[in-house]
Amino acid sequence: MAIDFGELEGRLIRHLQQRVRSGEISERSLARVLGISQPHLHNVLKGKYFFSMTTADKILRHLNLDLLDLIDPGERRR
Repeated sequence: MAIDFGELEGRLIRHLQQRVRSGEISERSLARVLGISQPHLHNVLKGKYFFSMTTADKILRHLNLDLLDLIDPGERRR
């Protein structure tokens, strides 16, 4: 199964939702680091808006993630 950008974005959002729910990060602190408003971040996490590629890249860098971290090893093509 091919993984497209939309699926990767959904996985990134679910990852962020999980970290916010667990208390590991807050919407406010993440929004501040990213240079976006907390209401915008909240709306992205609720599925009303999307991240720009630049913002998605900032999130990955801030959380020390790579796109491969969003893909299960069994889904990777060899």
